[in-house]
Amino acid sequence: MTIVIPSHVWEFVVTATLIILVPGPSVLFTIARAIAWGRLVAIATVLGNGLGVYLISIAVALGLGPILQHSSLAYNAVQWFGGSYLVYLGWQAIKESAAHAQDMQSVAESKPSIPQTIRQGFIVGILNPKTVVFFAAILPQFADRPRGHMSAQLILLGTIFAIIAFISDCGWGILAGTFREWLADDVNRLIRLRKIGGCIMIALGVFTILNSFR
Repeated sequence: MTIVIPSHVWEFVVTATLIILVPGPSVLFTIARAIAWGRLVAIATVLGNGLGVYLISIAVALGLGPILQHSSLAYNAVQWFGGSYLVYLGWQAIKESAAHAQDMQSVAESKPSIPQTIRQGFIVGILNPKTVVFFAAILPQFADRPRGHMSAQLILLGTIFAIIAFISDCGWGILAGTFREWLADDVNRLIRLRKIGGCIMIALGVFTILNSFR
């Protein structure tokens, strides 16, 4: 594949950085996971989420973005599935927190594996409708049509976005995970934090579903 660097690539880097730094659903989801399970799970979540987002950028480059942007049915379907999955993950975290109050041994046993965490993060990332619309609406504005190879340019911009998002979200996850470990010596407080993380995920899921009706 021919690599073509758009002339507005640095403007895109600045724009993407500003958008990513504002805590959105992906950041809040990462923070919730960090509070519930710690830094390693948070980083694995970011990795999975980043892979999902990157796959979206490739799909947009190949022509999927415009279809979702102009199809209310397709756009709402992505919102419903993504929101429902977030609600499920949040409910699971709350349910497991209640079990931990009875048996702290289950904390380690019920902790999701790294492959599970990456897969969950990937599903959340690929079903984020705002990311689809962002790539479909924003990326083409920074591509140079006269230079040709539009798909290659869009994939390059999507790669840059994914790298910036991974670094930023990892920072949020590490910070939240560190705060969680600082409070880990208080069992009841840690259980409350795990429930808060689950509530955050449920709230994000509900908001995503309700947003589809606007």
